[in-house]
Amino acid sequence: MRFSKYFLTLFILFLLHLQATKAQTSQKIKGQLQAISEDNIFLSEDYFNWGGSILKGEDGMYHLFYSRWPKSSQFTGWLLYSEIAHAVSTKPSGPWKYQATVLKGRGKGHWDAITAHNPKIKNFNGKYYLYYISTNMGENESYSDKELQETSTTGYSHPNWKILRPNQRTGVAVAESLDGPWERSDKPLIEPSGPISTLTVNPAIDRGKDGKYYLIVKGDKPNDENFVRNQAMAIGDSPTGPFIIQPKPVIDYMDTEDMSLWYDQTSEKYYGIFHSHTFIGLVSSEDGIHWDKAEEYEIMTKAIPTQKGEDIKPDRMERPFVYQEKGVVKVLGLACKLENESFIVTIPVKENIQY
Repeated sequence: MRFSKYFLTLFILFLLHLQATKAQTSQKIKGQLQAISEDNIFLSEDYFNWGGSILKGEDGMYHLFYSRWPKSSQFTGWLLYSEIAHAVSTKPSGPWKYQATVLKGRGKGHWDAITAHNPKIKNFNGKYYLYYISTNMGENESYSDKELQETSTTGYSHPNWKILRPNQRTGVAVAESLDGPWERSDKPLIEPSGPISTLTVNPAIDRGKDGKYYLIVKGDKPNDENFVRNQAMAIGDSPTGPFIIQPKPVIDYMDTEDMSLWYDQTSEKYYGIFHSHTFIGLVSSEDGIHWDKAEEYEIMTKAIPTQKGEDIKPDRMERPFVYQEKGVVKVLGLACKLENESFIVTIPVKENIQY
């Protein structure tokens, strides 16, 4: 009897230790970000660089899929001229070297006729899935290149913006290799419903502990007079859907954008990192459906420390994404705009920081 009580006590202590370990490793980005160097800034001379998503390839290299569009089209050209490009590095924090353009708008007659933007690259079951957003001009297929250029340089006030914005949807392209070829979906992955209306954009996806696929997309908050965006969760049995939007939003208590999602096996939690107007934030969930502010809710404000001792203070700091290996967070990525430049920052995170 004394022998059994001894091992029962050890077992209880082990469970308590395991629970404590999970609690201690639940949020570990804030305060762990390292000062950046020029190697961590991906800037191009003739293009606005934006967004991004990193995956380690079978070649041991790190692969960045990101948005870019010509500076000649103005910053608002993202809605009309963005393309998804591929860059590589020997480290997940850069420096990055452009390799090729992967996707562009497919042209008239397709759901993704105009632009290819805001990618997320994933590897599921040995295949590569490149999620992205695009738009089209609806039933009006008589538009000209000149009209698109006018829309781009005029920006939000152009009448075409009221057509292009609500026609934005999320789709996916699938390949056996990171070098392609990429087979695109014939239709968008998901239509707005439930807690989002108007559009479905800025996808973030991961496989959950139940083997299902959890997809977050952004849309407008229904029946709201102010310009507020909601984050909705959709669940499917396959990386290509079909996906069913859940009735409960991920975030609807403030205006947010650009969610990135991952499931961590160590803490057995889902995490979502996003940008608000003034900070980068973090939410978490036990089941992928019911979400709360994480213990480490405000990750950083709009100031990026550099090794030279000066902070970069972008005009815009958006599109956060996390790259991790085996549960260890390696990089926090951001898209930044400063005056007439936009660039991707891949911030190294101190080693042995786990979720």
